[in-house]
Amino acid sequence: MEALRSQLTNPMGRSASIALVVLLHVVIIYALVTGLARRMVEVVRHPMETKIIEEAKPVAPDVPPPAPLPTPKFEVPPPPYVPPPEIQIQHPPPLQPPIVNTTPVKPAAPPPVARAAEAPPHAPVHTAPVIDATRCEKPEYPAAARRFRESGTVVLRILVGIDGSVISSEVQTSSGSKRLDEAAREGLSLCRFKPGMVDGKPEQAWSTLRYAWKLEE
Repeated sequence: MEALRSQLTNPMGRSASIALVVLLHVVIIYALVTGLARRMVEVVRHPMETKIIEEAKPVAPDVPPPAPLPTPKFEVPPPPYVPPPEIQIQHPPPLQPPIVNTTPVKPAAPPPVARAAEAPPHAPVHTAPVIDATRCEKPEYPAAARRFRESGTVVLRILVGIDGSVISSEVQTSSGSKRLDEAAREGLSLCRFKPGMVDGKPEQAWSTLRYAWKLEE
């Protein structure tokens, strides 16, 4: 008691006592809290059993299905009997063929048919084109051929159209100078000639033309 009194009267002892009391309360509160929490966890840990109660359905008594109704049978009455009409057909008496005295006559032979003499096939009549160089403008004498004193006669093959114009031309026989041959072909291709004819109608045809190159003194 003396010791307790001394502690109570001593400020330091009083503070230690208060701290000890507080610590004791904290320990008690902690023990209570942890114990209750553990018990709650254990209660929750236990499995919960649930049962589903199904509602009992009333059982219907076994009733046999109704028997099918018999199908009515309809009988078709037979058609009324109608006797066929009596028809009497009168056949005419057979006709006797008339008796005719006939004499067989030999048919006359047909007269001979006169055959016309077949005419020979018509051969078309062709007329060659008329090419006259005197009616055309004379081709210009090439300056090089004149300088080298070239001359000669060239034969041209010319295709004349149905309107008389020259469609094509080519050298058939050379004059000996290519310059003179080409000058004659180009110059005479600008002319117009009389076209060839077949049965009186113009046709496209080939013809030849001779042209002489001569140097004038």
